[in-house]
Amino acid sequence: MILNYMNKIIKSEELQITIYVEDTDFQGFVYHANYVKFFERARSNFLSTIKVSQRELRSKNQAFVIKSINLNYLHAAELGDNLVVHTAVEKKSNARMIFHQKIRCIDNKREYVNGKVEVCFIDLNTKKPKKFPDDLLLIFK
Repeated sequence: MILNYMNKIIKSEELQITIYVEDTDFQGFVYHANYVKFFERARSNFLSTIKVSQRELRSKNQAFVIKSINLNYLHAAELGDNLVVHTAVEKKSNARMIFHQKIRCIDNKREYVNGKVEVCFIDLNTKKPKKFPDDLLLIFK
């Protein structure tokens, strides 16, 4: 993991994905909603890498929720493609992060999808924003 303290942006580990039949539509292309799932896996992987347990947070009635998603579909991935999800995380406040994500093909380096996902941290009881766990805030300092 590469840290960039000046801009408060963290580059997360890359997540590799192979495209299987279950990921595709009847034409053999990745179904558009699956890119959202691939981005979600990469965000979850980021939290696991920095030792933030979503299960533990939920037991404390805390969770990350999506505020907005903006995706740009550039090319269609196909059955058998080997992809990599790149993620950079930007802290916007003590309760909000922006994930800048893109999916590229490992073999031809072509970018298939890019997007920006805004995530908030909330108290599940009140449904109001809550300060990130200290462990998470420390990596942005």
